[in-house]
Amino acid sequence: MTELSVVSYGGGVQSTALLVLAAQRKIEKRVFLFANVGDDSENPSTLRYLSEVALPFAERHGIDLHVLSRTKRDGQVETLWGRLMRPGSRSLPIPVRMSNGAPGRRSCTTDFKIRVIGKWLKTHGATVDDPASVAIGISVDEIHRANSRRADPHESIVYPLLDLGHRRSDCVRIIAGAGLPVPPKSACFFCPFRRPSAWQDMARDEAALFAKACLLEDTLNRRRDRLGKDHVFLTRFGMPLRKAINTNQELLPLVDETGGVCDSGWCWL
Repeated sequence: MTELSVVSYGGGVQSTALLVLAAQRKIEKRVFLFANVGDDSENPSTLRYLSEVALPFAERHGIDLHVLSRTKRDGQVETLWGRLMRPGSRSLPIPVRMSNGAPGRRSCTTDFKIRVIGKWLKTHGATVDDPASVAIGISVDEIHRANSRRADPHESIVYPLLDLGHRRSDCVRIIAGAGLPVPPKSACFFCPFRRPSAWQDMARDEAALFAKACLLEDTLNRRRDRLGKDHVFLTRFGMPLRKAINTNQELLPLVDETGGVCDSGWCWL
């Protein structure tokens, strides 16, 4: 049986570089899988890049770029935003910041990325005895992330950018050299791992989206008030987002977060 071989496409710089390398036949990958956590959840800029740049580019070069969604047993599509905002829900699948600034536990990556892609792989023939080869776009400058997730039995993880010795800057060069715009950092627009500077940019340039993130934080904390639990936050600053991020002043003097955690295809750190 021919090995099932795919790329987990996150929509960011590294995985888009893999798309270009596949088009150039520098890596032997013809199937790319984008796990969409929801049109109401993904960074709108990432979704625009996907539809306007990545999908047309893939089609021109004979590459199958599939957009996948989490589907429940009744056939309905579940989004991450929908799970978070569902009335009566106690679910906290995102790594919200606790009162001490530390991230809480999360299941968003597992439920809306890894399992969605895993379901597609198994549907298309991946088994324990015949696992799929899944390429992840981790570059040399973030090699520490390469062993941060154990592969499922039906898959074998490979890292083409590491094999080629490419850094993120090389990925930018590869994308630009193909005549493509460099994609934005990829993550849910409300991701608590978003950099404070990125929050500030959103507050200034995408006020409606920033207000939506504030609404999410408010909703989670009203729910926690009813449960008698401490508040949680979308930044490490220990205060509501609308107070922590002020476009009229410098950011609070704390270390920036690591951004773009979905760029490689799966958003684990």
